[in-house]
Amino acid sequence: MGWPAENRCIAQLTAREQLVEARRIIRHEADVLAQVADDLSDDFCEALGLIQSASGTVVLTGVGKAGLIAQKVVATLCSTGTRSRFLHPTEALHGDIGTVASDDVVLAFSNSGETEEVNRLLPVLQAMDVPVIALTRNHDSTLSRLSDVTIAFGQHSEACALGLAPSSSTTAMLAIGDAVALVLSRSKGFTAADFGRFHPAGSLGRKLTAVSEVMRQGSQLRIARDVESVREVMISHAGQGRRTGAVILVADSGQLTGLFTDSDLARMFENRLDDQLDQSIRNVMTVNPVTITRNMMLPAAIHLMSERKLSELPVIDELRRPIGMLDITDVLQYMDPSQQQMFMNEFRVISADAA
Repeated sequence: MGWPAENRCIAQLTAREQLVEARRIIRHEADVLAQVADDLSDDFCEALGLIQSASGTVVLTGVGKAGLIAQKVVATLCSTGTRSRFLHPTEALHGDIGTVASDDVVLAFSNSGETEEVNRLLPVLQAMDVPVIALTRNHDSTLSRLSDVTIAFGQHSEACALGLAPSSSTTAMLAIGDAVALVLSRSKGFTAADFGRFHPAGSLGRKLTAVSEVMRQGSQLRIARDVESVREVMISHAGQGRRTGAVILVADSGQLTGLFTDSDLARMFENRLDDQLDQSIRNVMTVNPVTITRNMMLPAAIHLMSERKLSELPVIDELRRPIGMLDITDVLQYMDPSQQQMFMNEFRVISADAA
């Protein structure tokens, strides 16, 4: 299969030659990107202004390799807070143009600026009063002349040995598309928490999970007044089912004052301090323990637990009242298996050092 044998030029490359060629290609595209960055003009800012002033959706279009790049940029825009979608220009001319409204803005991808399917769409968009941003290599093209703004990335040789396969040009389109999406995102004040809401699954979602989504709360918490004795606290808060490994101690005002863990109780028995069981728990609790807020990102909480040698972290509100507890076992279930093993190995070392 493939090209007839008489049309093929067989080049047997050694492993070393393959590596040299791969490095040449990557460096070539990197050099093109450096030039694109240097040549970026105020047209980029004007294009962003059009997008920011549009109350509708950013509609991206293109065919072939340019269309594939446009689809990737759609994904980046959506995940960073800018509503967008892909519209195939051929399908648009067969009815899908009805999904475009005058409050939308179109971002059209074409290296040459002479892609017939894309350019046939432009007069229709003009009649609908929909602004068009061209992403193409220069201003001297049909696409550029029929668009409101052109982001030109220049004409560069492709990276392939034949100088034909779209490579440098598509890399330039992708980089500019990412720049559009990420500058828009920063302009909107898009936060890590916002990003987390759009990426709830996978390892990325776990990294961007807020403590409030993981913490134990309600009946899963053990909260007691710090004036009670150790015995009273342990008897009255020996609930069944999933529970935290520590009792949160509070003052009469409801504010957190201390923490007493199951490990603290075990050490009392190990050190034959049974007489302290009937004393106030405030005498043996950890006063003013390390706390976190519900909005902290889970990776930050994990780092704090590791750094401070903690297996439980109370979660408090703005008035320092306990509203939850982050337990080490809650942390583990939000990690990949390899991360779980690594963290447990680290925590065993920490626990041994603390004992």
